[in-house]
Amino acid sequence: MENRETLQEMLKEIEKWEKDQKGLWFWERFSRIPFKIIDKLTPAFIQKKIGSLLDELGSFVQSGGKYLTSEKGVLKRLREQNNGINPETIEDIDKVSVAVMNAVSESIQKNRGNMATVQGATTGFGGVFTLAVDIPALLGLSLKTLQDIAVCYGYDPNDKKERAFIVKCLQFSSADVVGKKAILEDLALYRNGEYEYAAMASQLQGWREVVYTYRDNFGWKKLFQLVPIAGVFFGAFINKSMMQDVAEAGIMLYQKRRILERMNKKDELEV
Repeated sequence: MENRETLQEMLKEIEKWEKDQKGLWFWERFSRIPFKIIDKLTPAFIQKKIGSLLDELGSFVQSGGKYLTSEKGVLKRLREQNNGINPETIEDIDKVSVAVMNAVSESIQKNRGNMATVQGATTGFGGVFTLAVDIPALLGLSLKTLQDIAVCYGYDPNDKKERAFIVKCLQFSSADVVGKKAILEDLALYRNGEYEYAAMASQLQGWREVVYTYRDNFGWKKLFQLVPIAGVFFGAFINKSMMQDVAEAGIMLYQKRRILERMNKKDELEV
C-alpha cells in the first residue's frame, strides 16, 4: 500500500488537473456556437429524442435503468495486474494500490475511446439524422464507462449514491468553469461525510445541464455532417474526444476520493 508521501504526490497531480480545467472555458463556449446557429434546422423528432434523455438519466440514478454494468470484467482486469492481490469482490478492491487502479482505469479509457471512435464514424455516414441514434448511444457508453471506473476505485455503482456521483462526473466533464467549481463543491460532500442522497438527487437541473451540454457539444459535428465525408471523420474525432474527457473526469474525481479516504485512514491510525 502507498505511503503518505506517494498519496500526496498523486493528490497534487489531481489538483493541478483541476486548475487546468479552467483554461477550457473559451473553447467550450465557442464550440457550442454552431449548434445555436443551425438549431432551427434540427428536425422535431431529434429534439424530442434529446429531451427523452432527461427521463433516462433520472431512471439511471434511481434504478440503474438499462445502463447498469457488471463489475466482473473490472475485477478480472485488476487481478491480471499480478500485484499479489486478487480481488474477488468490490470490497476487496480497497486493498489494491491506487497505481493499479489508475492503470486499469486508463486501459478502460483507451478501450472506450476506440469504441466511441467507431461509433462516431459509423453514424457520420447518415448525416444529421443519425444524431437521434448517436447522442443516446454515446451517453449510454459514457455512463457504463464511468461505472467501470467507479468499480476500479472500489465503489459500487449498484449503490444509488454512486450513480448520483457518476452523473456529477458526467456533468463535470462538459461544464464551464463556474459549473466545474460548483460540482467540485458538491462532490466534496462525499469526502466530508455530509452527503445526503435526497439533496443530490433533487438537483434535476444538473441532469438537464448534462443532456443539453451533450446536445450543444454536437454542434460542430452536426455542422460537418451536412457534408457526408467530413461527417465520418469529424464524427469519429468528436466522439473519441468526448469519451476521453468523460473517462478522464471519472478517473481524476474517483482517484481523488480514494486518495483522500486513504489519507484519512492513515491519520486515524497515527492518532
